[in-house]
Amino acid sequence: MRIIEYLPTYRADFEELNKAWVEKYFSMEPMDEAVLGNPEETILKKGGKIFFVEHETRIIGTMALMFIRPGVYELAKMTVSEDFRGLGAGRFLCEAAIDESKKLNADKLILFTNSKLKAAIAIYQKLGFKEVPLGGQEYSRANIKMELSLKPHVDKK
Repeated sequence: MRIIEYLPTYRADFEELNKAWVEKYFSMEPMDEAVLGNPEETILKKGGKIFFVEHETRIIGTMALMFIRPGVYELAKMTVSEDFRGLGAGRFLCEAAIDESKKLNADKLILFTNSKLKAAIAIYQKLGFKEVPLGGQEYSRANIKMELSLKPHVDKK
């Protein structure tokens, strides 16, 4: 497996993989349509990144790092093709997101998820994400917010 960055030729993969995931577990929302329909405008031009995991020359998963504000990125639109789950591609994508967030000098990485996605939550927890108060989010399906601090905590005494 290898991580590759977004190219326009992968736009359909980004949309198809994410639609398949959303429609399996939830339903498409207006924000999904906006982001998946034009990732160049909604993610890339705003300072975000999109990555794919390739396995044996096939795109099997994707995820986006969305710029929220200086120092904060959101891990979003992460999915792995159902045919390839169990290979570690989800964790591989998460690790790539964490590495890239550090390169972008982010202080923290956030994500929104749903409590029924137990396998995904287990991956996030193993990587150090902690549940925090939900606060504002744009998807009705999100009932959990998690974050990962990327900067060492300095105790001010």
